[in-house]
Amino acid sequence: MAQQDTVEPTRRDFLYIATGAVGAVGAAALAWPFVDQMNPDASALALASIEVDVSAVEEGQSITVKWRGKPVFIRNRTAEEIQEAKSVPVGELPDPLARNSNLPADAEASDTNRAAPEKEPWLVMVGICTHLGCVPLGQQGDFGGWFCPCHGSHYDTAGRIRKGPAPENLLVPPFEFVSDTTIKVG
Repeated sequence: MAQQDTVEPTRRDFLYIATGAVGAVGAAALAWPFVDQMNPDASALALASIEVDVSAVEEGQSITVKWRGKPVFIRNRTAEEIQEAKSVPVGELPDPLARNSNLPADAEASDTNRAAPEKEPWLVMVGICTHLGCVPLGQQGDFGGWFCPCHGSHYDTAGRIRKGPAPENLLVPPFEFVSDTTIKVG
């Protein structure tokens, strides 16, 4: 039989292990406040989604609501505005993609893909110009949609960029109708 040499742990080994464990716990306790402060606070979580009553918004009117610190345009478009948006071939648009979070990333920017599903007159968009982040003015510009006064971007009645330096259409946030008169954004 072969004799095995086993070395008993010494007091020094115990001190090394104990010091390492205390150091690891101390580093975690020191790092926790820095990691925890990166979590969103209660006010940000409360803005994760909002419900908007649109029963008072007449045809041809818009309202602006605040969602996650950004303006969101909600417009009840007229039949003429819808027809005008549908008449534009998608191939003529500077940004042919829908930028609608409810659709696949490569969906075309047709008016139908930008409007509320089954509620065609309703348009919901983040009201921030995709060029440098200014807030466009409604029912202005060369195409009757939105005009960004900062650098001259023109959007049509479906929120698609038609002229100017903006690289993308106005973004469509995640939204749904929870009733006939209430939209949930977020």
